[in-house]
Amino acid sequence: MSGVLWALIALPLGAGSVLLVAGRRADRAAAVIAVTAMLGTAGAAVAVAFTQPSVRAPFLSGLPAELTVDGLSGLLAVTVAAVTLLVLAFSAAEFGPDQARARFFGLMLLFSGSMLVTVTAATLPVLLMGWEVMGATSWALIGYWWRDTARVRAANTAFLTTRTADLGLYLAAGAALAADPTGTLALDDLAKAADPWRSLICAGLIAAAFGKSAQLPFSFWLSRAMAGPSPVSALLHSATMVVAGAYLLLRTNPLLEASGWGTHVVAWTGALTAIALGLVALAQNDLKQLLAASSCAQIGFMVLAAGAGGITGGTLQLIAHAAAKSLLFLIAGAWLTALGTKALPGLRGAARRYRVAGVLFTVGACTLAGLPPLSLWATKDVVLAAALETSPWLYAAGLAAAVVSALYSARAVWFVWQPTRRDDHGLDSEGRGTRQVPGRVLPPLAVLALACALLSPLAFDPARAAVSRVLGGRSEPAPHLWEWMLSGALAVVAASAAWAWASGKAPRPTRAPGLGGSASPGFLGGWLRLEQAAHLLLVRPVFALARTAARFDDRVLDAAVRGAGRGAMDLARWSDQRLESGVGGSVSAVASAGRALGRLARRPQTGLLHQYLAQAVAAFTVLAVVFVLVK
Repeated sequence: MSGVLWALIALPLGAGSVLLVAGRRADRAAAVIAVTAMLGTAGAAVAVAFTQPSVRAPFLSGLPAELTVDGLSGLLAVTVAAVTLLVLAFSAAEFGPDQARARFFGLMLLFSGSMLVTVTAATLPVLLMGWEVMGATSWALIGYWWRDTARVRAANTAFLTTRTADLGLYLAAGAALAADPTGTLALDDLAKAADPWRSLICAGLIAAAFGKSAQLPFSFWLSRAMAGPSPVSALLHSATMVVAGAYLLLRTNPLLEASGWGTHVVAWTGALTAIALGLVALAQNDLKQLLAASSCAQIGFMVLAAGAGGITGGTLQLIAHAAAKSLLFLIAGAWLTALGTKALPGLRGAARRYRVAGVLFTVGACTLAGLPPLSLWATKDVVLAAALETSPWLYAAGLAAAVVSALYSARAVWFVWQPTRRDDHGLDSEGRGTRQVPGRVLPPLAVLALACALLSPLAFDPARAAVSRVLGGRSEPAPHLWEWMLSGALAVVAASAAWAWASGKAPRPTRAPGLGGSASPGFLGGWLRLEQAAHLLLVRPVFALARTAARFDDRVLDAAVRGAGRGAMDLARWSDQRLESGVGGSVSAVASAGRALGRLARRPQTGLLHQYLAQAVAAFTVLAVVFVLVK
């Protein structure tokens, strides 16, 4: 079955690359190609979830590329493929022929394929590759309408924020290599590293996971991600990038436990994010911003589960949240297209006008609220049972976050079901009109709503025990009856209170706010001012340091370089004036002497050398005779 595992990642990545290379020429066939490729991917995901194969290929020296499927990655692979298939089917009906469909569907396939690589990665290098491609494609998808500078700025903010946190993965990889230079960087071996490397690995993974899953203090980037098309938001929030960090923490729970401190940091960060961002969601007057903040809050339950050791509850929460959040974002996008607004006051009566979409939205919102007997009511109690085993305070925090979930979900439902006046969007007193949400977008929405309604039994025994065995058979606490009853009762009471409160405090209808963040005023409505805090504490100091470095470069380094250049020119001129003249004179003198010697050397070369020799012999003979006679 190794070929099926390769096909699981090759189908979306290959088809997405082909669509991007083909460009506008493939616009007409892009939707069919994308849906067909993802249909094959979904089939491959189901196959590998049952067979759980592993594959290995040469990559770097001593670091092979490994993909493996176990219980956790198998369930996540099926979730990613199924949600992506339904989102693409919706997009095929939603995106018109004037849009760059090949670019959109190609990026969506690459986005989903990189998540599948992340889910099945068995080693840190492969995880890093999927992680990086997922971040890059999210930037391109958020800024899909690139001619709008506000959307591009929003994409840049989201990308740079997650990239900053992603540095933690590189820290973790470096520490893992330092701990075991001959190892393969397998995720399952990270908990075996010795301190201090194990703590560094744990810190790096936690930072990267918090950034990707928009947990405190990185939550604000998810508000900016709302600048992308609604199908992008539906996929990004439900089964891909934003849940990748929670998946990583669930996967590396043994490392968190071995560190001695990681579980506490992760659990409490998840709980605080669930409460704080739930309150942020409650303060929003923009439906997409409400859903974005609720994603941070709901993923906080998964992070809480990873810290508390509730792997089963965290996994079930992830799957149920994927169905509910993709459903809600797709319907929000359909209403935005039909009515031209995403402001909650401006959506009054939308559910009355679009009855089927309104009913499906209500199912998704009630699931998000955790109202019995829908899925997130059951899965949250499995998470809270693990929290209670860890600390009663942690359980209380999780229960408070669940109550806040019911509040913001009920508020959204109240707005879309309220009757409207005749002049609001051309609706009559009952919210009925002539325009309708296209019927071809309803089948994928109905499937997602059905999943929201049918996932609850997985949280109850014996189904929960079966899921636990699939995930490795860890012993985890099961919720008691009083826990089910308490959370269900609190959810119902909170939803009722939110409905009554909204009836008396609802603002007047307004048009949708602009892009680039929440339009709601105040501390909570402004996402806890986290983006402003990031600019104050991080961005401004970094740019101030950059400006100081630039001035140092201009005034010190550049001046030093220019001074060195001037000094070199002065030295060259001095050398030309003083040294070159002396050297030139010496060379000239040597040349003159050489010429004189040459002239002297030519004198004996007349051809009469034998006569000179004879004359010399004669002279010496005469001198010898005279010497003898005188003697």
